[in-house]
Amino acid sequence: MNVPDWFDGLRSPLDEKMGMELEEVTPTRASGRCPVAGNTQPFGMWHGGASCVVAESLASLAAAAEVGPHGMVSGVDINATHLRPARTGWVHGVATAIRIGGSLATYDVSLTDDDGEQVCAARITVFLKRPADGPATTS
Repeated sequence: MNVPDWFDGLRSPLDEKMGMELEEVTPTRASGRCPVAGNTQPFGMWHGGASCVVAESLASLAAAAEVGPHGMVSGVDINATHLRPARTGWVHGVATAIRIGGSLATYDVSLTDDDGEQVCAARITVFLKRPADGPATTS
């Protein structure tokens, strides 16, 4: 697992309830997975809202890695297209930076099932509040 040390204990109660597991977090990429079981709509399929939670969590964590432990981030826009159902196993997510600026970062997020089939395509924009002595922008 490639996650910054200062992320230890940085968990959302919602991510905990959903059983989300982080695999990697850098300013330009975050990945993780979430079980389908317990995160379905009444018809037994992966819930579209669960896709939005996973997508926003991954993008926000990558943005948090960008601003560091003394910065702050907040999602400001989410667009998610639900492409196919998942009924069992895990949904895997990868958030990849499209652009990281001074106060906004935008990430492309792809969610796939265990067979590598894309379940959801999302785009997230996150507000970056950098610390006064914060890192320079990466692009």
